[in-house]
Amino acid sequence: MVTLPSGVRLEQLTTGAGEPMTVFAHGLAGDIAGTRPLGSAVAGRRTFFQFRGHGRSDAPPGPWSFADLAADLRGVADLAGATRAVGVSMGAGALCRLLADTPDRFDKVVLYLPAPLDGRRSEAAARRLDRLLASVESGEAAMIADAVEAEMPPSVRNTPAGWSHLRQRVEQLQRHGLAPELATLWTAPAVPDESALRAFRGRALILGCRDDEIHPAGWAERLAELLDADLHIYDLPAVLWTNRNDLRDRVSTFLNG
Repeated sequence: MVTLPSGVRLEQLTTGAGEPMTVFAHGLAGDIAGTRPLGSAVAGRRTFFQFRGHGRSDAPPGPWSFADLAADLRGVADLAGATRAVGVSMGAGALCRLLADTPDRFDKVVLYLPAPLDGRRSEAAARRLDRLLASVESGEAAMIADAVEAEMPPSVRNTPAGWSHLRQRVEQLQRHGLAPELATLWTAPAVPDESALRAFRGRALILGCRDDEIHPAGWAERLAELLDADLHIYDLPAVLWTNRNDLRDRVSTFLNG
């Protein structure tokens, strides 16, 4: 547990050794375990953390904004001395907010499955969060398992890897919960002025996916243009399941290069 200048205490894990240091920011309802595969081949030290409202991290009174998430990310990065960052979905939104406010904070960034930054959510995204929050509030393992399993590709649901993932996620959510304040994040745009991202002078890699209702490929393309970034769009959703090795290699090749 680390205490940030804001007073918020967050859970984190640091692995690896040496320089450089990379910080990893998970997606909505994600956790440290879910982002670790992205850093498995990344050189140097790697810090994974849980945003407010996740895991053992604090859940201060709401409402919350992406400015709050950006402060969480900045606080962890500053304490760790990170010069590079990887953001996933909601974590990518927090990273974009940080870059809009402080374009020179990181030398390299990776945005994986960036979600819309304009404060608008698809019906699929809203349903997903409502289902997760209701299942966690119930405290019932079966209801949580149903909510988590709905996010897994059908091809892996009845496999050893799928069962292991499901068990770990259910235990995590049952033990530590998920703060209802997370639903307040989308009352305002994650980045009020997207053009501010053009001031970023580091290197960026954007990884999107076609046919993903929650993370439209159009937003990945838009961010690639704003950040003058390298861009790759995957063809099949659930990339961590369907194309994990390629995803891991792209992240590590970019950050290690």
